[in-house]
Amino acid sequence: MKNNIKKYGIITFVLTAILLVNSITYSGGAMASSPQMLYEQVWKLVNSKYVDHTNNQQDWKRWRNKYDKVINTNEDAYVAIQTMLASLNDPYTKFLDPKEFEEETSSIKGSLKGIGVQIGLREGKLVIIAPIEDTPGEKAGLLAEDEILEIDGQSTKGITIDKAADRIRGEEGTFVTLLIKRKNQENKLYKIQRAEIEIKSVSTKVPEKAQLDDCVGYIRLSSFISKNATSEFESALNQYRNKKGFIIDLRSNPGGLLSNAILISDMFLDGGIIVSTVDRDGYKETTRATKRYVTDKPIVILINKGSASASEIFSGAMKDNKRALLVGENSFGKGLVQEVNKLMGGSGANITIQKYLTPNGTDINKKGIAPDVTVELTEENIKAKDDVQLKKANELLVQMIKHQTIVCK
Repeated sequence: MKNNIKKYGIITFVLTAILLVNSITYSGGAMASSPQMLYEQVWKLVNSKYVDHTNNQQDWKRWRNKYDKVINTNEDAYVAIQTMLASLNDPYTKFLDPKEFEEETSSIKGSLKGIGVQIGLREGKLVIIAPIEDTPGEKAGLLAEDEILEIDGQSTKGITIDKAADRIRGEEGTFVTLLIKRKNQENKLYKIQRAEIEIKSVSTKVPEKAQLDDCVGYIRLSSFISKNATSEFESALNQYRNKKGFIIDLRSNPGGLLSNAILISDMFLDGGIIVSTVDRDGYKETTRATKRYVTDKPIVILINKGSASASEIFSGAMKDNKRALLVGENSFGKGLVQEVNKLMGGSGANITIQKYLTPNGTDINKKGIAPDVTVELTEENIKAKDDVQLKKANELLVQMIKHQTIVCK
């Protein structure tokens, strides 16, 4: 287990219809042959791998035989497992029935059906972490930190992320109506048509009305989800061979594969630590740069409150190694790693197995990463399409380029 971090580690924050996997662990040796054995499988996974060895300050043994007399069908096992895992109070450790697990694993292929938003729970409230670029959710005007009060007229009070995702997703062409609460605004209904969402990891299209210096290359990395994200990113760098520096836009990037965060970090680092992971036993494994970097040109990275998980690994690696300047707002703060386990009958279990630390040893979970230069993007800025964060990034990058005596024309 301790030596399989690169193989099995995942960093996820796509909490709609799907999560993302780096690879899948087939747990328990021979496949279980009964609902009771399925429950036992999940109990053993938590008992041996869950990052908090106290299991949320409880005696985990009390769950092992708790439902022996009532588990007769797969559905019984599913309910029992969900109840057991809920006791951990960890939204990332979860059971997935065969349908949910199929949707989860299919996401790595680069498409999904829904409205294209990531959702999460904060203080018991259902909130949008970030809309995915160029999706129905983004086009409808949904924003990071919008609170979802109702889904199709039904209250979200007390709802789980899974149930909320199940209500929001649906057949392509159908509609879902969300009642949204936004700070300092009246509650508003959004009727959004579901569609097949193509997950595009990288874009070099400069935002509307933005004016960047000719020597600056702009790369928008919207997620680390797709297995093609690394190759897409490297292609963008190659496209900008004549540029003198890069703005990498990670705003509202919810994360994705740990491997992508490591490989993209490696493109910029001439040695040094990228990330460390710590398991339940305190065992720490450190991933270092290979010194086979692609470019040493100056970098400014844009982050905001929707930048989470793998985005924070990359940002943290660049900041702590003094390789890039971070501009924008404090990031989300998800510093946990999940392992995806395929179980009996096509179901699965995501188990939080590690926390990660930035190169300086900082645990950013629930804290986030602070930018080097704080620039807030207001509602007025958004309405006027005045991207003050991007403007500041361009200004600082040009200064960095000139400081290196590179001519910026």
